[in-house]
Amino acid sequence: MKRRQFLQSPLLALAATGTAWPGAAAADNIRSYNLRPAPTTVNVVGRRWGDTDVWAYNGRVPGPVIRAVQGETLVARVDNGLPEPTTVHWHGIRLPHGMDGVPHLTQAAIAPGASFEYRFPLEDAGTYWYHPHASSSEQLGRGLTGALIVEEREPIRIDRELLWVLDDWRLESDASVREDFGNLHDRSHAGRIGNTVTVNGGLAEPTPVLPGERLRLRLVNTANARVFGLNFGDLDVHVIATDGHPVEPHRPPAGRVTLGPGMRADLLIDVNLSPDQQAAVVDDFYRSRAYTLTEFTAVGTPVRDQAPDWSRALPANPLSVPVLDDAIRHELVFTGGARGGMHGAELDGEYLDLRELARRGKFWALNEVVAHHHHMPPLLTARLGQTVVLDMENRTSWHHPIHLHGHVFQVLGRDGEAATPVEWRDTVLMNPLERVRIAFVADNPGDWMFHCHVLEHQEAGMMGVVRVEA
Repeated sequence: MKRRQFLQSPLLALAATGTAWPGAAAADNIRSYNLRPAPTTVNVVGRRWGDTDVWAYNGRVPGPVIRAVQGETLVARVDNGLPEPTTVHWHGIRLPHGMDGVPHLTQAAIAPGASFEYRFPLEDAGTYWYHPHASSSEQLGRGLTGALIVEEREPIRIDRELLWVLDDWRLESDASVREDFGNLHDRSHAGRIGNTVTVNGGLAEPTPVLPGERLRLRLVNTANARVFGLNFGDLDVHVIATDGHPVEPHRPPAGRVTLGPGMRADLLIDVNLSPDQQAAVVDDFYRSRAYTLTEFTAVGTPVRDQAPDWSRALPANPLSVPVLDDAIRHELVFTGGARGGMHGAELDGEYLDLRELARRGKFWALNEVVAHHHHMPPLLTARLGQTVVLDMENRTSWHHPIHLHGHVFQVLGRDGEAATPVEWRDTVLMNPLERVRIAFVADNPGDWMFHCHVLEHQEAGMMGVVRVEA
């Protein structure tokens, strides 16, 4: 493949869907978009198997890539074309409470045929995404996801940017979506893990690259429950951001980048391949089910002989650093699930045994309380500006990506070991029987959702509210 063919390659289009879509011109520092979630038909698994009926934003899976520049204001008008209410949550964005997209907690759900306008400033650069928070497991499982990229005012130097929106689908043999949403097995076990993995809405194909070029790869895990463990092998890879926020550039341990549902990572890849050489990217998180996600295929004449000496460090976002000496501290214990040993918990003020909870589709508890709806008494209350330290213990047999709305936290340590390097995150993956300590500054007033981003776990009780009082 020659350079001109490479630049025109449909495989490049698959990998580089980070380009802005029409209608997103910025005016007066405002970036405006229109989103219409609605049923449609797309091809997910290739023409051999036919098309799939999905729910999608603007007829696309994933939805259009929203791009803006740090400091701009995003205005997104959402026209609901679905047969049921919906919202849009802007995952990872620090925004005003009324714009967070959680029904009954921050806004009324958008009824079928109705509209809602979201408007909020983009304080932080980074890789984010958007999705519904109404009937979340089903609406995301039918395809309602999309990437949101906030570019740095002064971006680092690269040759090219790639975006991989990772997802998985539970499909029947005719490529239709399996209609078993919310079943009790998914709720009590690992969640709705699909049987078909996609990148940017389709089956991944080989990714053409130029020998010697420097790539910025933005990864977004939009799956309901699947954890991705992407092993880049001997490729020259550095992690430069986690959940959108800069981190000290470092090589991922053993070349592997792990992303629970909702999590993101920005990587710099220096293509240390010779022409016609390939390097596989293997998803081996579930060791007995490892598979090759894609292959980087080096084509054309090398653009340089060695990695450039350009800086890998991203400019910092304006985050409030936790002051641990003055922190308030809370312990949060996650229990439940299959093989979890939970005997019962409180639901709507009443203690119920496990059998009765299961009859109501509830299997998980947070501090022995089972969430029933978004509007509930807070787990904890902090004053505006206070530092909060959360000691979290996962007493279950399952992985839980724990997500805090409206804030960003530092991961301080795991199982008593200090975290290095220190990462800013909005979602942290807790391993089975693991303890994780995080800290954040309660600098955004309101009642904020705090939950497991395995969406079936959230709907089956693993959720709470963090209140920040002005």
